[in-house]
Amino acid sequence: MSGGGTQNSLRKALGAIKDTTTVSLAKVNSDYKELDIAIVKATNHYERPAREKNIRAIFAAISATRPRADVAYCIHALARRLSRTHNWAVALKTLIVIHRALREVDPTFHEELINYGRSRNHMLNMSHFKDDSSPNAWDYSAWVRTYALFLEERLECFRVLKYDIEMDRPRTKDLDTAELLEQLPALQQLLFRVLGCLPQGAAVHNFVIRLALSMVASESIKIYQAISDGTVNLVDKFFEMQRPDALKALDIYRRSGQQAERLSEFYEVCKSLDVGRGERFIKIEQVRILHLWCLLKLICLSLNSSHMSS
Repeated sequence: MSGGGTQNSLRKALGAIKDTTTVSLAKVNSDYKELDIAIVKATNHYERPAREKNIRAIFAAISATRPRADVAYCIHALARRLSRTHNWAVALKTLIVIHRALREVDPTFHEELINYGRSRNHMLNMSHFKDDSSPNAWDYSAWVRTYALFLEERLECFRVLKYDIEMDRPRTKDLDTAELLEQLPALQQLLFRVLGCLPQGAAVHNFVIRLALSMVASESIKIYQAISDGTVNLVDKFFEMQRPDALKALDIYRRSGQQAERLSEFYEVCKSLDVGRGERFIKIEQVRILHLWCLLKLICLSLNSSHMSS
């Protein structure tokens, strides 16, 4: 066996020992021992998806029926797990737990997570995270950082929209101009983070990363639909806008066309990786994009016309 392989095996063994030790300490010292044990087991060093029963135990602890102190403790425990680890598997599986909670638990969890971030450094700030145990771990670490950025933006989008884009029906079709100009940039920034989630290098072949990517890809469908509905709604209101708002709307139109093209490419890569199998990825019609760009040119020409309010 090579020296690198021996070192990697040793790190895995040490990680397993560390998990076992943490579980043993939780059984003795913790007031929330069942929850602490579930968190350690759901985010252990093993490079495979967490067991569903451990994730469900965590979700039970953060439901709307539980005392807020219990929810706050769970968030703190997850944040502590993220901040202390230098192992990509632990970090990634912790982020997956948080992502699934945002998708599957009631919105009170979102609010508690936002409140936690206000009182401390944001727990999803993983910009300095790295696992340098192997060349593959470098690639995995890069994707962990990208995934954390997506989740951070997802939470910010919830704060702006006041609802979860995955759990609820998109509402951009019915918004007024002021609401559209606030919410569409937030949705476009979230889609920007989606587009950055394509794995590189060894991360392309990692099963746990593909699992997380499949959730990101599935959410992009509703995000894009919300942007499309809102953009059409904004076009209808364009000639009623004051000039500053019209300029903001033009930037939204421009970015919408650019992101549609990139999203089409994103879906092609996902399909080639067999990510999101069973998902019906929407077709981004290039003809519609071209029509939108033509519309933009006409609008630009009319910016200084008598149709625009001064």
